[in-house]
Amino acid sequence: MTERPVILVVDDAPSSLGVLCEALEQAGYTVLIAKDGETALERLELVTPDAILLDAMMPGLSGFDTCRRIKETPGWMHIPIIFMTGLSDTEYVLEGFSSGGVDYVVKPIRVHEVLARLKTHVNNAFVTRLARDAIDVAGMGVVFVDAMGRISWISPQAANWLSVLVASGNHADTERPGYLPASLDAALQLEDGAVLLTTTEPLLSVRNMGAGMLGEIMLLLERQQESSIPAAIFRHTELTSRETEVLSWIAKGKSNQDIAEILGLSFRTVKKHIEHIFKKLGVENRTAAVLRVNDFL
Repeated sequence: MTERPVILVVDDAPSSLGVLCEALEQAGYTVLIAKDGETALERLELVTPDAILLDAMMPGLSGFDTCRRIKETPGWMHIPIIFMTGLSDTEYVLEGFSSGGVDYVVKPIRVHEVLARLKTHVNNAFVTRLARDAIDVAGMGVVFVDAMGRISWISPQAANWLSVLVASGNHADTERPGYLPASLDAALQLEDGAVLLTTTEPLLSVRNMGAGMLGEIMLLLERQQESSIPAAIFRHTELTSRETEVLSWIAKGKSNQDIAEILGLSFRTVKKHIEHIFKKLGVENRTAAVLRVNDFL
C-alpha cells in the first residue's frame, strides 16, 4: 500500500486515547475520530476507512449496534472492526464477534498490541480487496459468508448483482440486510464446487468454493447468458437447478465425461441426471433435449 491507511477511532471519550492516536499517526496511519456511533456512521458516508477501532460501550448507539449497522451496509461490510472494551467477560467478547467484529483489545489500551493487531487486519483486508477486485475484472463476483450466515466480504460486482436480485426477488430477501438473499441460501449447503443457478434476473451461476480457515464459505458468482440457462425452463418444467445446469452443458455440446469433470460429479451421477432430464422434458436423446431448450428461448 502506497497511501497512508485510514483508521476511524470511535470512542465517547476520545481525549483519553490521545497516546493511541499519536502512535497511530507515527506508525503511518491517518486517524479520524468520532465520539459516538451515529457520528461514526456519518463519517462513513464521506470516507471509507481501512479499519475501525470501536469502543464497545457508548451512550446512545452502542458499539455492538454500530458494528451491526456497518456490517449491514454492502459498501462498509468489508471494513475490519476491532473492539476496544473494558469488558473482558466471555459474553461481551462473544457479542463483539457476533455483531461482526474481527478482534478486540481490552482497556486500558496497550498501544503496541493495538498496532500489531491493526497491522495484521489492515494488511489482510488490503490483500482480500485486491483479490475481490481482480475477480470483478475477470467478470465474476465473490461473496464470503461467515459461520452465522452473514456476508463478511463482497466484491463490488457481486454487490451489484445481489442488489438487483433482491429487487426482482421475493419480499423475504428485502428483510435480510447483511445476509445472503434467501433465494441463494441453498448455495451454502452445496458440496464444494457445486453450482446453484438463479431463476430471475440477473441469471447467475453461484459456485460454492468451500470453507476457508475462518470457517467462511466463499461463493463465486458468474453472469450467465439467458440463452445458456433459460429461466423459463424452471417455470414450465420440473427440472432442478442441477439438472438445468447439466442441460445447459449438453446444449453447449459437452459430453457426459466433460460435464462430470466440469461439475465435479461422477460419470454415473451425470448419466442419472440426464435420464431425469429426458423424462421430464419428454424426449429420448440429447438432440431432442437441445431442441426442447430452444422452445423456451
